[in-house]
Amino acid sequence: MRNYTTQMDAAKRGIITPEMEAVAAKEYRTAEEIRDLVAKGQVAICANRLHTCIEPSGVGSMLRTKINVNLGVSRDCKDYDIEMQKVMAAVELGADAIMDLSSHGNTQPFRQKLTAECPVMIGTVPVYDSVIHYQRDLATLTAKDFIDVIRLHAQDGVDFVTVHCGITRKTIEQIRQHKRKMNIVSRGGSLVFAWMSMTGEENPFYEYYDEILDICREYDVTISLGDACRPGCLADASDVCQIEELVRLGELTKRAWEKDVQVMVEGPGHMPMDQIAANMKLQQTICMGAPFYVLGPLVTDIAPGYDHITSAIGGAIAAASGAAFLCYVTPAEHLALPNVEDVKQGIIASKIAAHAADIAKGIPHARDIDDQMADARRTFDWEKQWVCSIDPETAKQIRDDRKPEHDDSCSMCGKFCAVRSMNKALNGEYIDIL
Repeated sequence: MRNYTTQMDAAKRGIITPEMEAVAAKEYRTAEEIRDLVAKGQVAICANRLHTCIEPSGVGSMLRTKINVNLGVSRDCKDYDIEMQKVMAAVELGADAIMDLSSHGNTQPFRQKLTAECPVMIGTVPVYDSVIHYQRDLATLTAKDFIDVIRLHAQDGVDFVTVHCGITRKTIEQIRQHKRKMNIVSRGGSLVFAWMSMTGEENPFYEYYDEILDICREYDVTISLGDACRPGCLADASDVCQIEELVRLGELTKRAWEKDVQVMVEGPGHMPMDQIAANMKLQQTICMGAPFYVLGPLVTDIAPGYDHITSAIGGAIAAASGAAFLCYVTPAEHLALPNVEDVKQGIIASKIAAHAADIAKGIPHARDIDDQMADARRTFDWEKQWVCSIDPETAKQIRDDRKPEHDDSCSMCGKFCAVRSMNKALNGEYIDIL
């Protein structure tokens, strides 16, 4: 029987939980180090007490950069079995979290299946589910309706919920005055904005924030403070709407910590490369080191079909500059619901970005696998190279499809291979080229 309410409550009281010990083992840290970081709010262990099959992970800038995968059905693509296939494929590929963004049908059985079977962190955006759950138009929903759906998700075992608490009625005037190119591109943010516009009422997630925190505290759900005003194009990056919302999220972070609720703060979507590092540092200052969870950022707006690449570029810079959690982007971004291959490409691109950043930040043992790959390449140990590869299947297939005449080379260089020549030269052997 646990004698604490949340991971943060335990950490503040000097208690090392089993989840902290599990995270410490994964991160080559001591359990006391993890406890201290959780107490400060600089690491979040997203682990709802009802998600019993979870293998706990920590999210924080000083830990290995984590990757989230967005999935879920829509009105146009409504097969939950296919989504579950994507979930398991994502976990197999190394995803650290799954966010169920379903916007159609009876979402609860799928959500419960995730928390019953999936060992990674599960997140949701309850405002999406509100319209579906009640089967009523947005304007007819009440603040109580929205809060009750958050409670439902917590009871279903969800580990973190994205809640768009940072926009208020003041934001409506800001959006109208500042004439953004893309207005609000956050789906949850646009729903809250629309509800406020139609009802004339304040944002219920801001107005009843303390009640939301009470729910999160009861189930040990981490609150992910959604950035409704994140930039949806380069032109809107770092504008007044984005920065003022970030300031409010800093205030809400402090209020959550006062109730022992863990916090992540969500960050920009589209941003020029030269602004990314400054935005990461600004968030760390305003939000007092709370883990930063970014979508991308995408560093150009002109690459539909290749946005997993534009996202990986921005993600590597962001993570190296302090972001803790990267939301993957797939080739289908801006175009369609991703299929299984899109999910794979999105995860691999994000993993490359995260790994590159971890090496740059000096995360313990991050470069070990790279050093092993270098040894395997020097000795032409192809099997070891597959083991070290981020996508062994693809690497092996490319070599097998274009097999060279001799195993100590590839079909690009043949006997001109520099590695082969140097091995022979250093061993005093004759170097045959022709």
